[in-house]
Amino acid sequence: MQFFTIQRILGLLLVIFSSTQIPPMIVSIIYVDGAFEPFFYAFAITLITGIVMWLPVKNYRKDLRLRDGFLVVVLFWTVLGIFGAIPFILSSQIVISNTDAIFESISGLTTTGATVISGLDNLPKSILYYRQQLQWLGGMGIIVLAVAIMPMLGIGGMQLYRAETPGPIKDSKLTPRITETAKALWYIYLALTVACGIAYWIAGMDVFDAIAHSFATVAIGGFSTHDASMGHFIDMPAVEIVAIVFMLLAGVNFALHFIAWRARSLVHYFYDSEFRVYVTLIFIVALISSVYLYIMGTFDSPERALLHGTFQAVSIGTTTGFTTHQYHTWPGFLPVLLLFTSFIGACAGSTGGGMKVIRFLLLIKQGLREIMRVIHPNAVFTTKIGGKPLPDQVINSVWGFFSAYVATFSIILLLLMLSGLDQISAFSATAAAINNLGPGLNQVGANYANINDFAKWVLTFAMLFGRLEIFTLLVLLTPAFWRR
Repeated sequence: MQFFTIQRILGLLLVIFSSTQIPPMIVSIIYVDGAFEPFFYAFAITLITGIVMWLPVKNYRKDLRLRDGFLVVVLFWTVLGIFGAIPFILSSQIVISNTDAIFESISGLTTTGATVISGLDNLPKSILYYRQQLQWLGGMGIIVLAVAIMPMLGIGGMQLYRAETPGPIKDSKLTPRITETAKALWYIYLALTVACGIAYWIAGMDVFDAIAHSFATVAIGGFSTHDASMGHFIDMPAVEIVAIVFMLLAGVNFALHFIAWRARSLVHYFYDSEFRVYVTLIFIVALISSVYLYIMGTFDSPERALLHGTFQAVSIGTTTGFTTHQYHTWPGFLPVLLLFTSFIGACAGSTGGGMKVIRFLLLIKQGLREIMRVIHPNAVFTTKIGGKPLPDQVINSVWGFFSAYVATFSIILLLLMLSGLDQISAFSATAAAINNLGPGLNQVGANYANINDFAKWVLTFAMLFGRLEIFTLLVLLTPAFWRR
């Protein structure tokens, strides 16, 4: 293990991250909201800590191994969550404990969107902006941003990229060089953010809300600048339509966006098996939700039922977590159906959470293959995606992920119930955290402010497990990882 190399990288990344405190300071100056100091102190503390870590080992250069990459990613997300909480801790405008501050920071960076803060409409603009910015940075992964500038850091970035990028197939690159791949991903990410912000502004949001919500939408985050979330814009149907479109786009594999853009053709989307399953699942859940809401009389017109049913199906299905209504109060089986949709989540290579559509598709195909093997024991069946057979290594990794996911989910669920949460609250909170969704049911339907600190720490780790796709964090807990 190259500990000095890891220290050097972590120090440099903290120096880079300190610059993210500058935009909230500018927002504070523009709106004269009196919240400048917490961000200035956070900038200074993060910058100085990064420099202190980097200086003693600045000349220590060795190749970064795969194991080192996993450790850097986990350490950086953990450290980043702590340093990202500093403005919340130092701010005098919000009364918040250290536990709540770290929970809010990790929730933002992991794009979970679970919040412990209420009274958002009365908070300083700079703090509201900062929450949205945390999600935007976490959406594609701050490590991928760092990989894009790794030549400046003087190390290779493939190990970090493989440890950070979501999805079961991580060795495929959009371009021959990993730095170019990271840049391509960020160009697409930035272009979607700008387009989303402009669309929100045209739909009726003011400039601040348009920028803030574009960050959370493209990051599939779910934080809002209002307590009512997207329900604040309930009289602006165009806002909900814009959100639906960009949540769907952000839930698509960014590699697919890149391929379609480079080829100047949309046909590549429809050739992709994962995309077809993704759109089909969202469509089915949206249809069921809309029809059921109208039949049960939740909305008095089919148009409103269609709009809100579709919005919530897309929001929960992509693990964004925006709400126009408190979906956990909707009638019958609908809240549970929506919550179950988040288990599948968005596409691999997107900013979304959940197990990912491609894994769900592979699990279904593998299950069908096993059924066929029972019927025809001597026959040879292959699992194919897009007409191409997949190696057994990929299939095994999906089954391994699924078993680790179930085991991790079960342990977190039991710990939450041990802390005093009821079964529905504990189950939904676990699902919302590990799927990076945000809103749950019952006690955690509106926010997470009223649950105990132990439960918040458990959920904080659950959010990290979800963001790092279980194995990246779980591998550090195995003795074999630390053996030479």
